[in-house]
Amino acid sequence: MGLALLASSAQAVELARVFADGMVLQRGQPLPVWGRAAPGAQVRVDFAGKQATAKADANGNWRAELPALPAGGPYTLRIDDKAAPAQLSDVYVGEVWLASGQSNMEWPLAQTDGAEAAIAAANDPLIRHFKIPKSWSGAPQWQLEGGTWLPANPKNAAEFSAVAYYFAQQLRARTGVAVGIIDSTWGGSTIEAWTDAATQGLDNAALLAQAAALRESDAQAVQQTHANLARWPQLPADASQWQRSELDEAEWADIKAPGLWETQGWNGMDGVAWYRTSFRLSADEAAKGVILGVGRIDDTDTTWVNGQQVGETRLQYNLARRYAVPASALHAGLNHVAIRVQDFGGGGGIHGEPSEVFVQPNGAAGRPLDGWKFRVERAQVALVDDKNQYPTLLFNAMIHPLQDYPLRGVIWYQGEANANTLPQAQKYRQQFPALIAQWRKQWHAPALPFLWVQLAPFSSGADQRDADDVAIESPWALLRESQSATLSVPATAQAVITDVGNLQNIHPGNKRTVGERLALAAGKLAYGDSSLIASGPQYIGHEVRGGSVVLTFAPANAPLQVSATGDLKGFEVAGADGRFHRAQARIEGNRVVLQSTAVTAPVAARYGWSDTAQGANLMGSTGLPASPFRTGP
Repeated sequence: MGLALLASSAQAVELARVFADGMVLQRGQPLPVWGRAAPGAQVRVDFAGKQATAKADANGNWRAELPALPAGGPYTLRIDDKAAPAQLSDVYVGEVWLASGQSNMEWPLAQTDGAEAAIAAANDPLIRHFKIPKSWSGAPQWQLEGGTWLPANPKNAAEFSAVAYYFAQQLRARTGVAVGIIDSTWGGSTIEAWTDAATQGLDNAALLAQAAALRESDAQAVQQTHANLARWPQLPADASQWQRSELDEAEWADIKAPGLWETQGWNGMDGVAWYRTSFRLSADEAAKGVILGVGRIDDTDTTWVNGQQVGETRLQYNLARRYAVPASALHAGLNHVAIRVQDFGGGGGIHGEPSEVFVQPNGAAGRPLDGWKFRVERAQVALVDDKNQYPTLLFNAMIHPLQDYPLRGVIWYQGEANANTLPQAQKYRQQFPALIAQWRKQWHAPALPFLWVQLAPFSSGADQRDADDVAIESPWALLRESQSATLSVPATAQAVITDVGNLQNIHPGNKRTVGERLALAAGKLAYGDSSLIASGPQYIGHEVRGGSVVLTFAPANAPLQVSATGDLKGFEVAGADGRFHRAQARIEGNRVVLQSTAVTAPVAARYGWSDTAQGANLMGSTGLPASPFRTGP
């Protein structure tokens, strides 16, 4: 509904956009309200029986501060600048949390496990969600680009951050008051993008120049994309027959695969596009069937051969598709491949390694697929997605405008974009505490609770393994270690999810468990419930006893358990040569004893040390998993 004007003869005072109908304000903390008005204007703010005044400075900026209030509502917030008074309605005082990070925090409820039932049951108007649109700037902004406070109901909840929604549900049950989530997320973003310039030692003038150059480059790229799209004046197009075996491709464009379409003249385009190519088979080869490799597809594909659907993979942008094509779909001679690609943001199309795009007859070597044709079914063009890789740009537009809007705390799920190399993952150990300190400074809250999610298990392909499939190097494991090291910062907590990942999907569907574990940590850290055990087994030391390594865990999690039937897994030991081997492990009270026939004189041990966490299955008495760790760097 926005600002409701009580007088329309003059322009209304401008509020920071986070102040809007349906908002939630933080209980128990002073409540600043700010915006812009005519220079010198006297502004009065009335809320819940309290008043505050401010005078706009020479630039029109003003800030008033209401006293701390208990939970309650609904209230009306009135702002009067003696020119065009305004008011906001349906305002509550309760608990406010900022949810930030990359795609796993951004991931909407509609695309998670159990989505249909969760959305149908989302009938709590005192859970409010404010989504900040993807935006960027070379300089800190005072105003957000947009955002609306929406209550949880079946109409709205599908697009809520799933992690944040389940987190909010738990807080509602714990506190009984309104819960507001400010969702400031961007899939694929690096931690550098969320950190201010000063913290990173960056020059503001250089950032402004870079931003100007990016906007100019973007304008040229978008112009090129629109020019390319103009070859098909009827968009969206009728693509109902584009999977057919025989099709006139005269109007189709040439494209290389693999290679994201953004790199081939289609920058800034999201939507749906098709790829077509063909391959030849002998009669004998056709009779035996083939394996069709169509690369990694960002984000979702449906694939046909000769008009017959042979595969479909949804929302797995980094998974190389390999589809078994039966003989019934093949024939001797020319066979046609059609792929419908749906891209929901970021890169789009077929990508990956050339070796992942092939046709392989049964019993023969793979053959490369080339000669690709391309056509767009429907498209949206807006060049914004790659800005999540540039330092400070997201902070400037998506965090700084929040100023010091009072918060109970922050939940954070990010790190995948910083786990591509070992140096990146190691650097995160300094970057993450620096971001926390900087955000706390912005909010004038040195003990602001900061909770995060440790990276889930995933076959990222970034680690290196030996002949025994034991990780030699693992950026993901090192990133997890950097996250765990940040627990040395006061008023922080970590949710470990080694048991709810999906090795083939960087976006695991179980977001309920993630949100609930963050809420458990919040119950202990932010709400002072000391009775809660909010983490799994905590490694505290080890000793070598002959040919064994004995790991000791904090007694709070005893007795230690195995999360599933079978043996305790995920442990490795190494001798003086530093080469790790899988270890047999057994639980003895609050200790785990490790042995390996390959290492007679062990000196070090580690647990879950790979991108997939190596099947780690140690948990504590409450069922929470142990975090991956190693006994020494």
